[in-house]
Amino acid sequence: MAEKALDKLFYETLKDIYYAERKIVKALPKMARGASSPELKQAFEKHRDQSEEHIARLQQVFEILGKRAAGKTCEAIDGIIAEGEDVMEEFKGQPALDAGLIAAAQAVEHYEITRYGTLKRWAELLGMKDAAKLLDQTLSEEIATDESLTKLADQDANQHARQAA
Repeated sequence: MAEKALDKLFYETLKDIYYAERKIVKALPKMARGASSPELKQAFEKHRDQSEEHIARLQQVFEILGKRAAGKTCEAIDGIIAEGEDVMEEFKGQPALDAGLIAAAQAVEHYEITRYGTLKRWAELLGMKDAAKLLDQTLSEEIATDESLTKLADQDANQHARQAA
């Protein structure tokens, strides 16, 4: 049996986040349409555009590896996205909708932050400086998106949801 080393784990995790990013690109327009706050709609649209850039960067990392860009089903992101769809259904037209959408989006962000942070570190350990730089750029953007979602929640969505109680 062939030994599975860090380079194989890196490749498999790369396929995982590639699949996840592509699913996220499809989910974000639905979330934008579901949001009631114009600022939240705009945040989801901005993140969709960023996610397209993230996919392009991932394709560059695959090229560095000499591999074709391919995804691998990620049940974690499928579940997180399904939870977000449940929030949209259950809270449609309700004061807590945007707070719930932000929470769902942050679950996605935290998943992405974890994956990109891990991949960046592994790329460094594997001596793939160019890949690490690309992954770090995306990691920084994911962290910034998470922080902007927190601001939207604190500025309006959470208070609006609470006051309706």
